Amino acid sequence: MNRLADALSRMFDLGLTGELLGYPFVQQALLAAAALGLVSGVLAPLVVTRRMSFAVHGTAELAFTGAAAALLVGVSVTLGALGGAILAALLLGLLGQRDNERDSVIGAVLSFGLGVGVLLLWMNPERTANKFTLLVGQIVGVSSADVTLLGGAALVVLVITALLYRPLLFASVDPEVAAARGVPLGVLTPVFSLLVGTATALGVHVVGALLVMALMVTPGAAAIRVTASPLKATVLSVVFAETAALGGILLSLAPGVPVSAFVTAISFGIYLLCRWIGGMRINRLTRGSAAATA
Repeated sequence: MNRLADALSRMFDLGLTGELLGYPFVQQALLAAAALGLVSGVLAPLVVTRRMSFAVHGTAELAFTGAAAALLVGVSVTLGALGGAILAALLLGLLGQRDNERDSVIGAVLSFGLGVGVLLLWMNPERTANKFTLLVGQIVGVSSADVTLLGGAALVVLVITALLYRPLLFASVDPEVAAARGVPLGVLTPVFSLLVGTATALGVHVVGALLVMALMVTPGAAAIRVTASPLKATVLSVVFAETAALGGILLSLAPGVPVSAFVTAISFGIYLLCRWIGGMRINRLTRGSAAATA
């Protein structure tokens, strides 16, 4: 209890938080989180609409595997995570074309990636702290080179998403009609999987491989609870993701708690609030329709 009380008291130590904000590694982490929040916020409504939440989890496991491999050979963890996530996206996009086999493909890829990642960590007996950060994230590990790489990858994902947004949205909302209208679903599915994989890999440094769904899924799930407009849902999702990512870092600075604990808490709180607002709106519309009918 004393440790919990101490952590809670330090959480709101604005002086210490302000002091830590002057450190370059904190500023770099905030830039990385801002890039991640923007990309994940844009993609999250599409991920939820396309029912790819489980796919994000599977992609995160291979991102973790790639990061563990990079840690073992001594190269950039971000590059390793990107490589693993892209491999996962290709596997999920190519092997999971049919809806009835998608879950089984994701399960196979997820278990494979996690097993190989555990093996790679076992082969690397040193850097135990770095092993932990692959799972739950750590802002100390974000370097200026990582920020540059993350920013470049985020820009590429955003540009491709903007170019393909209309057919992606059409295929997400009604894939059968989209296919009948000539939308190339066989191309869009693996391309979108690559975009999701890249964005998922960006989150390994900030929130870790285990909890990246807090930014890749939850903001979109919250946004579509309060609006049916794709544009408004995307804007809200970006706001929610940025709030969770940046707010999580700010709250974690003084107590020294892993960032993912606060990111997930903020994301879940936003989701519960939006779910309540959406429920109230549905009840109000239902009462209005009943009154008009009567």
